[in-house]
Amino acid sequence: MIFVHGLNGWGGGEGINDIVPYWGATTGNLITYLRDNNYECYSASVGPVSSAWDRACELYAQLTGTTVDYGEAHSKAHNHLRYGRTYDEPLFEGWGDSDVDGNIKKIHLIGHSFGGTTIRMMTYLMTYGCEEEIAESGNDVSPLFTGGKENWIESVSTICTPHNSSTSYYFTRDFYLYDPVQFLSAVYAGVMGRSLFNGFTVDFHLEQFGLTNIPGENNADELISALKRYLDNSDDTCQYDLTPEGAEKINNMLEISPNIYYFSYAFDATRKSELTGMVWPEAKYNPVIAPVGCYIAHHKDFIDETTGQVYDENWKANDLLCNTISETYPFDEPFRTYDGNAEKGVWNVMPEQRGDHGTAIGLLGNKEEVHKFYIELCEILNKLK
Repeated sequence: MIFVHGLNGWGGGEGINDIVPYWGATTGNLITYLRDNNYECYSASVGPVSSAWDRACELYAQLTGTTVDYGEAHSKAHNHLRYGRTYDEPLFEGWGDSDVDGNIKKIHLIGHSFGGTTIRMMTYLMTYGCEEEIAESGNDVSPLFTGGKENWIESVSTICTPHNSSTSYYFTRDFYLYDPVQFLSAVYAGVMGRSLFNGFTVDFHLEQFGLTNIPGENNADELISALKRYLDNSDDTCQYDLTPEGAEKINNMLEISPNIYYFSYAFDATRKSELTGMVWPEAKYNPVIAPVGCYIAHHKDFIDETTGQVYDENWKANDLLCNTISETYPFDEPFRTYDGNAEKGVWNVMPEQRGDHGTAIGLLGNKEEVHKFYIELCEILNKLK
């Protein structure tokens, strides 16, 4: 079981994870807990602010113990290096290998927030490949882009993933925060990614833009030119992929695999007042992100001018960062309500969970509830055939 973090997150191999584990957060290290309960779990590390494409390439390289290949066509289109760091060893041994009976060692992919988009992207590429990359790279193409490897993946599970974007985007736009936040995050990554803290705290994985060093190396470009290159290609970032326009492009590109199980978990941290009929965040959840939840819940109905998406009453419930309805499934893919039996090639929409975007991974959550949720998920995945 491979756990993939979301925006601004980190994996098990980074120094900050020893202080505050991403998976488990304030409830303790979830990966260690699951391993102690005999589940083979691993926490991967990908770019905290990188695009779904770049993160998928990094995840594949980490799982296979190879050099990150972002693709010749993609790299040219976004003016960054084709190759990234090299993983001398895979995250675990034997992925994709067959035993004496011909059974392939598969994985279950579990992603929180944008981690869900990341694993959807990698699953799509492993299933269908990319004709543009094959044509551009020829015999030098990465195996990730040749497709035909869907039998390496048993399931995809997304937790709090805004498949269809989130109206929190309009919060950043209406309050003129989107561009400043993107600029400041790039500057922060550029400065910290060249400091002694690089890799010791969070690894930014932005060496393809020359913005940060690979931990232990000194290969970053001049800061100002690297910042310009990164910001000039802002559509190759996590922030863009989470916008309505970016999410629509991803959904138009991706296609579900008929041979893989898909599960989605949506969270809701709000309640509808019986007295006023208004939706409000529950007081017991994270007060830091509650203002965003209020904005989402009280935003007037409207139609997005770019995508044509209608935002109505159904978009009010949220986990304080993302709309609950957007976390259920990508709107252009088949779905069904999970009834205790899972089906392949369709989103099995799991029962809606109570909690905010952070409690889903243990941040300010109840330890027993968090452990129960993930044990139940692991049991469902273990029983798949």
